[in-house]
Amino acid sequence: MAVTVEVSAVSKHFSGVLALDGVSLQLRPGEVHALVGENGAGKSTLIKIITGVHRPDGGVVRLHGREVEFAAPRDAQAAGISTIYQELNLVPQMSVARNLFLGREPVNRFGLIDFARMHREARDVLARYGVPVDVRRTLGELGVGVQQMVAVARAVSTEASVVIMDEPTSSLEPREVDRLAEVIGMLRADGIAVLYVTHKLDEVFRLAQQVTVLRDGRRVHTGRVADTNRLGLVAMMLGRRVDDVREHGLTRFGEAGEGPQGDPVLRAVGLARRHALAGVDVDVHQGEVVGLAGLLGSGRSETARALFGVDPLDAGRIDVAGVPVRRWSPAAAIAAGIGLVPEDRKAEGIVPGLSVRDNIVLAALPRLARAGFVSDRRCDEIVDVFVRRLRIKIASPDQPVRDLSGGNQQKVLLARMLCLHPRVLLLDEPTRGIDVGAKAEIQALIDELARTGLGVVLISSELEEVVEGAHRVLVLRDGALVGVLTGDDISERRIMTTIAGAADG
Repeated sequence: MAVTVEVSAVSKHFSGVLALDGVSLQLRPGEVHALVGENGAGKSTLIKIITGVHRPDGGVVRLHGREVEFAAPRDAQAAGISTIYQELNLVPQMSVARNLFLGREPVNRFGLIDFARMHREARDVLARYGVPVDVRRTLGELGVGVQQMVAVARAVSTEASVVIMDEPTSSLEPREVDRLAEVIGMLRADGIAVLYVTHKLDEVFRLAQQVTVLRDGRRVHTGRVADTNRLGLVAMMLGRRVDDVREHGLTRFGEAGEGPQGDPVLRAVGLARRHALAGVDVDVHQGEVVGLAGLLGSGRSETARALFGVDPLDAGRIDVAGVPVRRWSPAAAIAAGIGLVPEDRKAEGIVPGLSVRDNIVLAALPRLARAGFVSDRRCDEIVDVFVRRLRIKIASPDQPVRDLSGGNQQKVLLARMLCLHPRVLLLDEPTRGIDVGAKAEIQALIDELARTGLGVVLISSELEEVVEGAHRVLVLRDGALVGVLTGDDISERRIMTTIAGAADG
C-alpha cells in the first residue's frame, strides 16, 4: 500500500533533553493510525515536527514520497496536512462560518468576503458531518462539543490528504463521539490518512487499524491493533511486563482513603446561579473524597467554580469550618484554605510564559514576602519539595512550563495549590488529556492527600475514576443535585441510572 506520510529516524532535543530518539512512523491512505504513550513520551513533539511547528535535529519527513521540511504550520496545511488540537484553535468571538473558513474566505469580484456563499458552503460542510447549527451564530455561544465538531469539519474541509487528531474526544459527549467515529469512517472512505492521538484505549480498539507506542521519546511498538490487547498496550506504555501490570493493578486507580473525619470542613447550601446551578448542596469532611458525577453541562464545573468564588451566586450559603463566609471570592477562598485546579489548565491554570518555578510559587508569593521581598532560597526549597514529591519531570526549575507534557503541567498546578496547605482541594478533570501512567500517579496522590486529612472534591467525566476514587458521589443533572451515593451504591451503573431516572422523571 502507498504511504502518505513517512517519518524516518526523527530526533529532537530541547534544552539538552532528548524528546525524540530516532522515531519512525508511516501513515497510509484510508487508515487510522493511533499514537499512544505516557505524557512526555514524545507524542506532541512528533506531531509538531510533522506539522512544521518544530524542525527535527535528525531524520526526515516525507509526504507522498517527497522529503519535506515545513517552515510553519500554514505550509503543512497548504500541503494537505490538517491538525485538530486538543485545545481548540478557534476564535470564539467570530461566527461558526468565519471559523470554518478562517484564512480562506470566499470573495466576490470586488475582493470582499462573499458572506452569502460562505454561509451556504458552511451549511453544506457542517450538514455532511452532522453538525446542525446556525452558521451565523457566534461560536463562543455554543457548547464545547459543538465547537470541537466545527474544528473537525474545518480540518477535513481543506482537501487534506492527512488529518491529525490530538485527543479529539476530550470534550465530547458519547453521542458526539459516535458522530466523530462516523466522520472518521468517511475520511477513511475518502482515502485520507488519519493520525489519531489519544489516551483512551477504547478508542484505539474502536477506531484504529495501526498503533504506535512511544515511551521516553522512543518508538517501542508499531503493529496492527487486531494483534494486540489493552493490557499489552498499557504494559508497553509503562515499560513493564504484562504480568507486572496485572499484579500491581496499574490499569486501575488506587483505593480511596480511610474516609471522612469530624464535622464538615466545607459546607455549601442552596448554591444557585441562573442557567448554571439550581440549589446545590455540598459538604466535604476532612479526609473525604467527594465525587461530582453527571453529563457535560450538568453543573459539575459550575459547582467547583462557585465553591472557589470564581462565579457570583444568586443564592446560597458557604461555611468553612462552621463559620459562614461573606464576600466570597478566589482570594477569600484561598485565605480560608480552599484550592482549585481548574478544568482548562491551558486557559485558566498555567502561565505558559513563566518557568516551572514561578508557576508553582505564584499563589504563595504573598505568604512568602517579607517587607515586600521574596526569598529566592525559600522559593527554591518549596519548588524542590514538590518537584520531588509529585515526581514532576523537568530539565530544571527554570524550564518554561509550556515545554512540559500535559501530565507534568497538571502536576505543576497541583503543586501550586498544595504549597498553600489547603483544607479542601477542588479538582476539576485532573486526569483529562493525560496518559494512563500519569493518571495512576495523580490518583495515588489524591488518595495520599485524603489519608493525611485533606478534603477533596473530584470531578471527572470518566465514571470509573469517580467510582474508584470517591467515598461519596453527588450526582448532578441540569445544575441540580439528583442523587447522593455512598458505600456499595457507588457504581457506574447506579450513577447512570440515577442520571437516567432524573431525565425520565
